[in-house]
Amino acid sequence: MLCNVLRMYVLKAEHITKQYESHKALNDVSISVPEGSIYGLLGPNGAGKTSLIRIITQITAADEGRILINGEPLQPRHISTIGYLPEERGLYKKMEVGEQLMYFAQLKGLSRKEAMFRLKNWMERFDIKSWWRKKVEELSKGMQQKVQFIATVIHQPSLIILDEPFSGFDPVNAGIITEEILRLQHEGSSIIFSTHRMETVEQLCDHIALLNKSEKVLEGEVEEIRSRYKTNTFEVDYNGQVLQPCELFSVEQHGIRGNLLSATIKVNTASNPNDILKYLIQQVEVHGFTEHIPGMNEIFIQLVGGEVHD
Repeated sequence: MLCNVLRMYVLKAEHITKQYESHKALNDVSISVPEGSIYGLLGPNGAGKTSLIRIITQITAADEGRILINGEPLQPRHISTIGYLPEERGLYKKMEVGEQLMYFAQLKGLSRKEAMFRLKNWMERFDIKSWWRKKVEELSKGMQQKVQFIATVIHQPSLIILDEPFSGFDPVNAGIITEEILRLQHEGSSIIFSTHRMETVEQLCDHIALLNKSEKVLEGEVEEIRSRYKTNTFEVDYNGQVLQPCELFSVEQHGIRGNLLSATIKVNTASNPNDILKYLIQQVEVHGFTEHIPGMNEIFIQLVGGEVHD
């Protein structure tokens, strides 16, 4: 209880509503982003994620509601504490990489000397020192992504907002960016990670909010949410007679895993897993007994009705 009382939120959106002509992009949406977290802002395309981000970054304004940054109402000065990587990238194609990064760094308040020091470190980290005099249009989409990522974080923002950051990356470079996101979190940054791709959520996010059709339908810690959606289902690998249902559990599915029989069983809510295992050991030779905890992809599909768009 004490931890909940003392928890600090780097950002709170309270009752945000946004209407675009006949389309309501956000309908009374509230989220709370804990300080130091990687917070997944999830949902299918068109759910309202980007509309909310544009309000946080002051590109647009909410029709109703307010944004708080570290407990203060959002103000123009807060923009210097935010790093924003938009889904639609915004590099100048004809400019050289070094010139462009220097421009963005100075635009965010760094002196030329400090900007050069930080840029050298980042370009060494990404092994792209040879790109300094290349024009952006000469780079692949993935290379451009690296440049834009550096431009997003060069001023060491306390709040980093990444809108579909892995778009255009191959698995190797996606891994490099993942490592950098985790390092930035370790160094104290809070990160909002917007995506409709669930494969990276389990790896990166500790908190999430799920938007669907302009409304928030779920928010909380990832592990707590996964536990909330448990169905008392277990996977059993065994040798012996084929498992039959009993008063303790029903058998949902039979199968074979390697040299073993397998079964998916659904435990009656009144049954204790230890009692189930004790019963199974008396019936068959148990090699595996694992509770099925739903992944975020399962929960996502369940809540948005399969409305996933790539």
